[in-house]
Amino acid sequence: MTAVLEIEPREKEKKREAVRESLAEQGIEFILAQFVDIHGGPKVKQVPVDCFDDVVDDGAGFAGGAVWGMGLGPESHDLMARTDLSTYTRLPWQPNVAMACCDLFVDDEPWPYCPRTNLKRMLSIFAEKGFALNGGFEPEHFLVEKDGDKIKVWDPSGIDTLAKPCYDFKGMCQSMDYLQDITRYGNEMGFGIYQSDHEDANGQYEINFDWTNGLHASDRLIHFRMMTGQVAQKYGAIATYVAKPFEDKTGSGAHLHFHIADLLSGNNLFPLQEGEEDWKGLGISKTAIHYVGGLLKHIRAITAVASPQINCYRRIQSGEFVYSTDSGYTWTPSFASYGDNNRTQLFRSPASNRFEDRSPSSMVNPYLLLAVHIAAGLDGIINEIDPGEAITGKNIWNLSIEERKNLGMILLPQNLLEAVEALEEDEVVKSGLGPIADEFIKLKKAEWGTFMRHVTPWEIQRTLTLI
Repeated sequence: MTAVLEIEPREKEKKREAVRESLAEQGIEFILAQFVDIHGGPKVKQVPVDCFDDVVDDGAGFAGGAVWGMGLGPESHDLMARTDLSTYTRLPWQPNVAMACCDLFVDDEPWPYCPRTNLKRMLSIFAEKGFALNGGFEPEHFLVEKDGDKIKVWDPSGIDTLAKPCYDFKGMCQSMDYLQDITRYGNEMGFGIYQSDHEDANGQYEINFDWTNGLHASDRLIHFRMMTGQVAQKYGAIATYVAKPFEDKTGSGAHLHFHIADLLSGNNLFPLQEGEEDWKGLGISKTAIHYVGGLLKHIRAITAVASPQINCYRRIQSGEFVYSTDSGYTWTPSFASYGDNNRTQLFRSPASNRFEDRSPSSMVNPYLLLAVHIAAGLDGIINEIDPGEAITGKNIWNLSIEERKNLGMILLPQNLLEAVEALEEDEVVKSGLGPIADEFIKLKKAEWGTFMRHVTPWEIQRTLTLI
C-alpha cells in the first residue's frame, strides 16, 4: 500500500461520477457527513443524497465551538465538513444511508485542528522522505448492560463466568449472532475482517481487520466503533470502549500492527533488505529498528495520545508485582521494550514484516496516534536512534521493577497528568499534532483537575476512621 495522496482534479471528477452512480444503484437516500473531535468521537450531519455535490464541494456546516478541540469559539466562522470521495460506504444496518469521512475547512482553507487533516499532513511529510505508513488496529471492546447506576457484563445465558474465558466456546456461542453481524457488515463496508473471538475478560471481544494505509486504517477504526454501537443495541447490549470498565477484568486495547513501505514501489521496508546484516537478531531491517527506536525514545509523550482518558491508566498500572486480573494477566505493557514474538513486550515483532504496538487504549483517537507515531518514528530514522538490545526469552511481567530498569526499559506514565506533562515537554511528538497539541494539553489538564476534585467511595471507606 502507498500513502494517501490528494486526487487530481480530472481524477476527482471521474471519482465523483462513479460515486454518484454507485449511490443511485444502491438506492441511497441520505448521506452521513462524518468527522471526529479531539477525543475521536464521531460527529455527523445527515444530508439528502440530492445534496451530494454540496457536501463534496462546499461541505456540511457545523458550529465549531460546539465540538471538542476544534480551536473555535461561538463567534468563529463555520466549520465545513467536505466528504472524501474515496470513503463513501453504504451502512448495511441502515441500507438507505451512506457514510463518508470528511476533512474540515474554515473559510475554504484546510482546518489544522481536524484530526484527519492533521494525519494527512504527517503522511505527506512522511511521503516526502519516500515512506508510507501502513497498519491495522485490533479493537477490543466489552458488551455490557446497565444495572441501575452501574454496569454489568452482557451475559443473557448466565454462562460467561469462567476465570479464563478467552476463546471459550460457550461464551462465544451466545455472542455468535452479534459477531457474525459485525463480520458481515464490516466486510460489506470493505474492512476485510478475518477473525473474531471472545477475549480474555468476561463479555470482552476482539475483531481482526485487513491492513491498509494509515489514513484509511484510522477511518476504519472509527467506523467499526460506530457500527458495534449500533449492532449491540439489537441484542440489548451496550458496546463500550472504556479501557477498564471492570477493576477485576482485563482492560481493552486497540493494538496497532504496522510497517512502513517504500512510497514508490510499495515494498515493505521492515524485513531485512538484500545484503543487510541482522543487526538485532530479529530478522528486522535497520529502518524498522530505528523507527521503533524513535517510538521508544518518545514513548512517554506518545502515551498521552495512546491512552487519552483517565480510565486508560487503569490498564497500564505497574508495581513490584504485576497487577493482575481474574484471568491472571493484564496483557498490557507498563514498561517500554521491544523484541520478538512475545506478548509481554510493548513493541513485539510477531513476524519480520511488522511490529505490534500493544500500548494503545481502546479509547484512542487513531488519527492522532498515527500522526505522533510518524513524528517519533521519523525522528528515529533520521537520527538513527538505537533502541538498545532486543529483549528475547523473558517474561517481562515476572521481572522486578529494578530488573526492568537495568534492561533499559522505561516506565510508562502511570496517570494522565504524568503523560500530558511528558507530552508538554516533547517538541517532536507535539510537532506531530500541530496546533492540536495545545488544545489537547489544555483539555487533558482540565479533565485531570475535575477528576481530582471527585471523591470516590473507596477513599471514604479506606480513610473515614483511619485517624
